[in-house]
Amino acid sequence: MGIKVAKFGGSSLCDAEHFRKVKAIIESDPDYHYVVPSAPGKRFDADEKITDLLYQCHRLVERGQSHEQLFRKIADRYLAIARELELDFDIEGLLIDTCNAIRQYKNPDFAASRGEYMNGILLSKYLGWDFIDAQDVVKFDRQGNFASEWTNEIMAQALKLHEHAVIPGFYGAYPNGDVHTFSRGGSDISGAIVARAAKADLYVNWTDVSGFLMADPRIVKNPKCIRELSYRELRELSYMGATVLHEDAIFPVHKAGIPTNIRNTNAPEDPGTMIVVNPSPDREKDQVITGIAGHKNFTLLSIEKAMMNAELGFGRRVLQALEDFGVSFEHLPTGIDTMSVVVADKELVTRKDQIIQRIQQTCQPDSIDISAGIALIATVGHGMTSAPGTAARLFTALYEAGVNIRMIDQGSSELNIIVGINIEDFETAMNAIYRAFVKD
Repeated sequence: MGIKVAKFGGSSLCDAEHFRKVKAIIESDPDYHYVVPSAPGKRFDADEKITDLLYQCHRLVERGQSHEQLFRKIADRYLAIARELELDFDIEGLLIDTCNAIRQYKNPDFAASRGEYMNGILLSKYLGWDFIDAQDVVKFDRQGNFASEWTNEIMAQALKLHEHAVIPGFYGAYPNGDVHTFSRGGSDISGAIVARAAKADLYVNWTDVSGFLMADPRIVKNPKCIRELSYRELRELSYMGATVLHEDAIFPVHKAGIPTNIRNTNAPEDPGTMIVVNPSPDREKDQVITGIAGHKNFTLLSIEKAMMNAELGFGRRVLQALEDFGVSFEHLPTGIDTMSVVVADKELVTRKDQIIQRIQQTCQPDSIDISAGIALIATVGHGMTSAPGTAARLFTALYEAGVNIRMIDQGSSELNIIVGINIEDFETAMNAIYRAFVKD
């Protein structure tokens, strides 16, 4: 189909066996041209991620203590991979240089980045592909903000010189060349950056799950896999708690209009989830919703005042009270004489009384009602727009499950319906909504 870019997470490159799986995946499809690896992740529950060990090494160096013994654990992981894959290069020299450099630079970002750096070199040797150091092609400005357009220009020029290459994820460099990392999970961002620069036809993010599920499996038993969702739907679901891949991590490919495929390294035959700009018109007709996600621990501030709708600037003054104390709001359902503001509990821990006092001073409301212990559930799907009775099905399901709805919020796009409920009804409500829309 053209050019594909693959990103493999830490669980997909945790040992030699998984390296073999990765090579089999890459060699099964000649369209793969560029690969972005993470550092080795956990091999079993009690295991440690290489990146965590590297941060520990830096902390020892910072305290003036020896980190060589701890680094030996890291070196043994890489040596075991190289030995089992029968790689013939001076990996001992690479490990010695890396250990010394961690002591020399005393930079936590540099130390943490070495996991991806060394894994990238191993994978490039194993695949027989070129290696491009992310330090040379991923750029941050002096304040540490990702320089997307500068990076895209440099990366695109570099990729033109390599038909096949491995580019480590997670890190880049300041203008002066010093290493800087993205936040944890940044390899997903790196993969999307490479896909955009390569003008790829498809970005494939290989991980340890077979795509997105329609609901949290810890709450809903055996939820179905989402075969296709749009970037807009992904944004709504990830914002409300879906965690496989955050929309921010694939913004570069979204911006470029490149579809993303979430696949399972351990089950490569599974089609996974396809994330697209526009959903296909032939989606299953009976699949009205795409997914359900939710969060707990919100507070509902309900402000009531007669003739509120005729009072110029009332809503602005309410929101100004929040802004003055550095508090952001989540949702804003309103009525003629009422205005409700949903705020995360953690935002109100030390500022609730001050905010209430400010609202009373600037707005003179008739009453302010504070309801803590609220959970929010978002039901998301493009199919909701054209399916009559969607809201009725949702509300009927909650009524029949004995769940009281405290708040309703639906955007004009009709892409989602958000309900606020008592926190103790969270699991019951999630299951009720899922059963109302998803056939077994």
